[in-house]
Amino acid sequence: MKDDRAWMQLAIREARKGLGRTSPNPCVGAVVVKNNRFIVAGYHHRVGTHHAEVHALQAAGEKARGATIYVTLEPCNHTGRTPPCTQAILAAGIKRVVVGMLDPNPLVAGGGCQTLAAQGLEVVQGVLAEECRSLNRPFSKHVTTGLPWVIMKAGMSLDGRLALASGQCAWITNEQSRRQVHRLRDRVDAILIGSGTALGDDPALTTRLPNRRGRDPLRVILDTALRLSPTAKMLQQTSSAPTWIFCGPEADPQRAEALIAAGAVIKEVRLDDAGRLDLGAVLCELGRAQLTSVLVEGGSLVHGAFLRAGLVDEVNIFVAPIFIGGDGVPLLDSLGLQNVAVAPGFTVTRVRRLGNDVLIEGLMKNS
Repeated sequence: MKDDRAWMQLAIREARKGLGRTSPNPCVGAVVVKNNRFIVAGYHHRVGTHHAEVHALQAAGEKARGATIYVTLEPCNHTGRTPPCTQAILAAGIKRVVVGMLDPNPLVAGGGCQTLAAQGLEVVQGVLAEECRSLNRPFSKHVTTGLPWVIMKAGMSLDGRLALASGQCAWITNEQSRRQVHRLRDRVDAILIGSGTALGDDPALTTRLPNRRGRDPLRVILDTALRLSPTAKMLQQTSSAPTWIFCGPEADPQRAEALIAAGAVIKEVRLDDAGRLDLGAVLCELGRAQLTSVLVEGGSLVHGAFLRAGLVDEVNIFVAPIFIGGDGVPLLDSLGLQNVAVAPGFTVTRVRRLGNDVLIEGLMKNS
């Protein structure tokens, strides 16, 4: 129904308010409507707090009796950190429930809708389902595979260069693009870079939004031999987020001790056949820590390794209208392709201008 779609769109807008704050739980929005008139809206604020349905129903009070509730994700039917939302809906006297998408969590998996329907409520499923799914791709992947959603992010020139090979520090993309990167950081659980980028740029890897808004995600460094210095900026700053350094089995224990003393957490993982850190093992470790999303910021060796391994789910490529040519560092190292037909590709989901820069967003074809 047309009205159902309009109210679900409002619930989606509510859900977006929780982006970056609910992991490992999903972002969910809820709207209570009676006689096709808006009563109240709510969303899941952060992990461990009331779910969207409960926020909305508590605010609606007696007005919820006989009303319709629109929810972007199927109400839970199990006790986790909070009681089941299905019970809150029944207790509130709701008569009709409109659901955007079914919950991929095996603990729910249609059970919430079935419980409500069995109690005589009218249940409608699949309203703006794709829009609702797009809100929670990291949650859906993590709850079904145990692995985080991987976003490859890069800022490059029009001819695919990340920086000058000389190492000269200069921004390629503009201020609007850089602000968008910080919005991305604010919404993910972890940022990941390689040791080359860490040593060359000495980045802070923090979220810097206007008025000191934003939260710092976990910092992840791929550093097989533990080359990072204990005096690196990321270890010498005030930040609520920890820094994890993944190394190989042969890393120097003394270097590990110095980094631990500086505040880093050292994670040892196996090497792959090429003698590099096994990226699958890295992602498994992040997933076990309940991290549902990771922003891979480079550099070219790391980007290439993730693409070769087929581990990228989403891309955010910022393109500046400049040319650097052969004096620059390429976006990727060699992918070892023998045929263009097998080149990694993605489906473009959105293209937008950020000043003179262009941001290309897309989903990898294997996602």
